[in-house]
Amino acid sequence: MSDQDFTYQFRLILLGDSTVGKSSILRQFKEGTHFPDISLTVGVDFHAKLVHVSGNPIKLQLWDTAGQDRFRAIVRAYYRNAVGGLLVFDICNRESFANVGTWLDDAQRNAEPHKPVFVLVGNKTDQAKYREVSRDDAVLFASQHGMDYYETSAKNGSNVEEVFHKLAEKIFTLVDDGVIRVEEGWDGVKKGSRKESSSTHSLQRNGSGRHGRTVTLTSGQSWRGEGASNGGQRGPQERKKCC
Repeated sequence: MSDQDFTYQFRLILLGDSTVGKSSILRQFKEGTHFPDISLTVGVDFHAKLVHVSGNPIKLQLWDTAGQDRFRAIVRAYYRNAVGGLLVFDICNRESFANVGTWLDDAQRNAEPHKPVFVLVGNKTDQAKYREVSRDDAVLFASQHGMDYYETSAKNGSNVEEVFHKLAEKIFTLVDDGVIRVEEGWDGVKKGSRKESSSTHSLQRNGSGRHGRTVTLTSGQSWRGEGASNGGQRGPQERKKCC
């Protein structure tokens, strides 16, 4: 596949406090494995992965950002060119959840005139016995800010694929409907050389009026994206950070 052999390229950003597991989520999504000794991100790290939405190859540019305050100015420089992203907190760390609003406000303010599409992600469900943030609190915050909510485990991979594919599907629908447009000088969405597939182009609507699209997972299975009403459920480097 050539560098431009995709229908669209979406640039996504991962935001949240240090040690909530942003890098681990990204590595789990990209490589399908857990790396327990990942070091803290310094500035911004870049990754990429190809997914398929309704038969269309979509290239995801993934920007993993540092959570430490001293890197905040560097991170802000990447907001404007992001079409969407993951707001990540640690379900075992109440403070990381309390800070999500600050991350969201900062991103929205610095991304203007664009409005990135975010999903809220509560990570570390493998440590649920230490939970400090209830699912209800997270779902409420997400619904108040127009986001879907998912709980993940970067350690065992639970829901990690679904989060990225759901976000890609949502952005694809907004692009397809003309709500988000390809713009010169903006890197949030870029068009590749592959024409949009027409074989799976039809839309379905559920009772809430949302569009429904089938997303092809890397495992070869298909998954129908669901909203936040059910909490998104599906059945130099420094000190080391947890998953």
